[in-house]
Amino acid sequence: MKKILSFDIDQTLNIAKTPIPDEMAFLLSECLNEFEICPISGQKFEQFLIQIVNRLVEVADVTPAQLAHLHLFVAQGTQYYRYQPTANGNDGSTYNEKNWEQVYNYPLTEDEVAKITEALESSAKEVGYWEEDKLQPGDEIIENRLSQVTFSALGQKAGTEAKYAWDPDCKKRNLIAKLAKEKVSDFSFEVAGTTSINAFRDGLNKSFGMNHLMEELNVEKDDILYFGDMTQEGGNDYPVVQMGIDTITVRNHEDTEYALKGILGVL
Repeated sequence: MKKILSFDIDQTLNIAKTPIPDEMAFLLSECLNEFEICPISGQKFEQFLIQIVNRLVEVADVTPAQLAHLHLFVAQGTQYYRYQPTANGNDGSTYNEKNWEQVYNYPLTEDEVAKITEALESSAKEVGYWEEDKLQPGDEIIENRLSQVTFSALGQKAGTEAKYAWDPDCKKRNLIAKLAKEKVSDFSFEVAGTTSINAFRDGLNKSFGMNHLMEELNVEKDDILYFGDMTQEGGNDYPVVQMGIDTITVRNHEDTEYALKGILGVL
């Protein structure tokens, strides 16, 4: 029996950049009673809270004891957060957002961020895919997520329909990523979500995160079942497949919900 259920987030647990649906919150709540749950994504920590944790607490009434089995592998797993129910003087009976502890972080230097940012911006402009005129007020195309830099073609605040329509076959982002890699060869550029490219030091992809997951939780590859939508070569879930970890490829959160119901149904 598997000990770990690990998930990509966007398009796997939810509609991109939105909180997980009620049904997913209830299913993950049940899973927390049986497994260690490990979302791993290019998202920043705050998005993990908005998209997953807050929904588990507010919709599914997940307890602090259950949250101790939820492990947040942020920015491809280059940052790891775990919940400490009794930290900060709490008695463990109520949820406190301040009780998330950062276990490790591998941040980029300012110089590395600048190099990646320049490579992404110049590459997108070179092929006509720099969409600054389509940004919502206060939004940005390139975001520093400490241990990675993320390019989001339409920004973080764009509507779901616009994001889905912008690059459904990934051709635009694959081209931008290819050009950026040629400019700064010691960094990796991976397509993610609906409009994103995650950039980071070579080797610090999801395989890096999964190796740290195994080390931190003292498990082996055979103990893990992974769910992701970008498992094709060049997708940000592909390194997990390459590791030989059992993987379920999904198209959307409905596929994941269906699979989880099957898993929970045989326990």
